[in-house]
Amino acid sequence: MKKYRVTVNGTPYEIELEELTGAAPTPAAPAAPAPVSAAPVSAGGESVTAPMPGTILSVNVAPGASVKRGQILLVLEAMKMENEILCPRDGNVVSVSVSKGASVESGTLLCVIQ
Repeated sequence: MKKYRVTVNGTPYEIELEELTGAAPTPAAPAAPAPVSAAPVSAGGESVTAPMPGTILSVNVAPGASVKRGQILLVLEAMKMENEILCPRDGNVVSVSVSKGASVESGTLLCVIQ
């Protein structure tokens, strides 16, 4: 590791860089699949997935609930912002896969609407 001091817009920062000469680079982890807000599932239902990593602040629906397109299903906190996860279509909630306080990754199944 080599330490450097860099000044950006008048603010000094100390950084460390690792020199990788002569050694084989470590393979990067495979990229996560692109998130899809609503994807078809069996029997005509749609899965609602997390668009980004974050924490579930509230779950506003329960299995068996009737929902309308555009209704707020869950609230996801990501990067200090509250993101409303909206219902993609009219229907009924088949299942809810997360609970309040759960940490989710991009693409995590949140609920299924049928």
